[in-house]
Amino acid sequence: MRTGAGDPLADVGGVLVALGTGLWHWDTDAGEVRVDAEAARLLGLPAERARLTEAQVRARLHPVDWNEITGVVRLAVAEGTLAEVRIRIMDERGHVLRVVRSRSRPSFDPDRKAYELTGTLQEVTDPAPGTPAGRSAVTGDWRRSREAFLLDAGRALAEARSTEEVLRVAAGLSMPGFSPDGLAVFGVSGDRLSVIGHHGQPEHESDPFMDMSLSTDYPATEVVRTGRAVYLSSPQQYRSHYPMTWPLAERFGRQSWAYLPLTVAGRTMGAWMAAFTYPVAFTPDERSVLTTVARMLAQALSRAGAAETQRQLTDGLQRTMLPALGPRTIPGMDLAARYVPTGGGLQVGGDWYDMIPLPGDRFALVIGDVQGHDVRAAALMGQLRIALRAYASEGHRPDAVLSRASHFFHGLSESYDDQGDLRFATCYYAEVDPATGTLESARAGHLDPVVRMTDGTALILATAGGLPLGIDPDSDYPTTQFALEPGDTLLLCTDGLVETGGHDLQSGWHRLRVTLEEHEDGLEELADALVRTVHGPSSHHTVGALSDRREDDIALVLLHRQGGSGDDGATLPTPVRRTMLTVSQAEPARIATARQHLRDLLHDWPDEEQRDAAVLLLSELLTNVLVHTDADALLVAEIAGEPGERGIRVEVTDNGDDLPHKRRPGEMASSGRGLVLIELLADAWGVAPRGTGKSIWYELYESTPPAAAPDGPAPPSLA
Repeated sequence: MRTGAGDPLADVGGVLVALGTGLWHWDTDAGEVRVDAEAARLLGLPAERARLTEAQVRARLHPVDWNEITGVVRLAVAEGTLAEVRIRIMDERGHVLRVVRSRSRPSFDPDRKAYELTGTLQEVTDPAPGTPAGRSAVTGDWRRSREAFLLDAGRALAEARSTEEVLRVAAGLSMPGFSPDGLAVFGVSGDRLSVIGHHGQPEHESDPFMDMSLSTDYPATEVVRTGRAVYLSSPQQYRSHYPMTWPLAERFGRQSWAYLPLTVAGRTMGAWMAAFTYPVAFTPDERSVLTTVARMLAQALSRAGAAETQRQLTDGLQRTMLPALGPRTIPGMDLAARYVPTGGGLQVGGDWYDMIPLPGDRFALVIGDVQGHDVRAAALMGQLRIALRAYASEGHRPDAVLSRASHFFHGLSESYDDQGDLRFATCYYAEVDPATGTLESARAGHLDPVVRMTDGTALILATAGGLPLGIDPDSDYPTTQFALEPGDTLLLCTDGLVETGGHDLQSGWHRLRVTLEEHEDGLEELADALVRTVHGPSSHHTVGALSDRREDDIALVLLHRQGGSGDDGATLPTPVRRTMLTVSQAEPARIATARQHLRDLLHDWPDEEQRDAAVLLLSELLTNVLVHTDADALLVAEIAGEPGERGIRVEVTDNGDDLPHKRRPGEMASSGRGLVLIELLADAWGVAPRGTGKSIWYELYESTPPAAAPDGPAPPSLA
């Protein structure tokens, strides 16, 4: 309140001194506080009139209380009310000297952008029982109780992740000294007001408030229109101010109401109502608590709304960019897929999968990963997916599809990141013939597929590959052919499934292998189990499971060929493991891959010497093809029989015409020992013409081998 040019304290009578009440005047523009003798005494200063700087006064007050004074003053100016606050006066040693109550009516000068206050100081004792402050001081100081409440409320609202959770937290708030029994949160849409959540009244009782014009004579609509709080301390006050809507509120039997604006970034997004079954005076302290809670509630609702909008956008993007692979969409095949986005940003990134129909009842499976986890990566993924579908529909083979896709991706200007570095994409593309179970695939820097065989054994299939898409537009992508036996399951995935949780490719593969080999339920359950292996239980579903703890995007596709044991239809008489691998003349290093394939196939073979012998003989056969012919070598390895009576047959085929024959190498000879080793270590072996080319095979058995001539046909159990 402006007091004119004269001394604002001069005309005040001395009667207040006898009541222990001091007077003070504060001008924030001048940075000066004037106090009378009683006010100076209460501040712990000599009992005489004084002019003090703001710093001198601040040194006598508790730091928390000084910050509260500024907030209460702004609130009082905005609402046109008194500014009342309790202040702890500190002595030179930092101990609380006394507690005083300050009351003032502040004013704000917009020209000087300064506050001016004239008020009183009066020492107070502990809050009296039955008062609002006393109800909050059962176990200690009322101020500590309020600060603890606001801290807990702020933490709980900050952790709420959805509008429903925010409303549940708000309903459970127990304010210090005055707890409302009815709460409602109003939202604004256009020129309409509606209830988005409430507590303390039956569900149907909120119907009259569900759709209300902002022009309605109602406290919440006034709060939204003006941005200022409305406090109603009694039913009479409510009835006199809002006679049109009083009948709507009367039936709830409340005695006091507080309606506060929910404001974020200067925009009023709604209103919050706190209703009480007993009279509440709404002192400045109580208004301060309610205002603080309303601000925290507005921030929490804004965050929750933004998160829900983001989730809706994410779901829409996923539904648009990813196909829904339903079970049994292809005769003889089952399909399942999952997409798990990363935890940051838009929650959609560059991982994707696809199924493309092809002529002749065939189809193509595609899985890939565009570098990055941002909107640009998602956009590039969408363009690349469309391009792949177009090239596949034109009838190109897998190598041509990836070559064209790489050239297309390299030409996209958007494929450069913010640092100007070229982005790339990994991809695995396979054409599938459901009738025969054969796949022809090409790989662009992506992970190799994994096959789980009928007996549960899981193996990584080493396939030929080239550079990731976009690095070299003229890169070649060699193809690999293999077949799924009835009962086999193929797993395609991105690196997020393998390397999440601090794992590298090797340790991550071993973790997944346990899940693959031990899982006994259906394909959809297996897909969920693989995600749980990496991230734990999921909390949301889009195309599949989503998780709460994420490090990298995950895409996975499972393809199961029906007909194995446990499927509907024909069953194999005995568990069979089978793997195929091509070793070309240009890739002699794949001999090591073939050796590892065979070791994986024999992972539970009891005789370690037989395992070593099988791997040694395979090396001899593959090396013989690469050294003595100009052809590529095709490895086919198969295990059949019941445990304890199993046999393994390894066959290497090439298109060379010369049949191998035994020689007697000298001690220093570098070759000629291959067939000698086969004859010594194999239980059975042979050479079979194949029209154009030949195959050399050998067999090992867990039990006594069946009789077979060295050059005779394969035993019936393995042929």
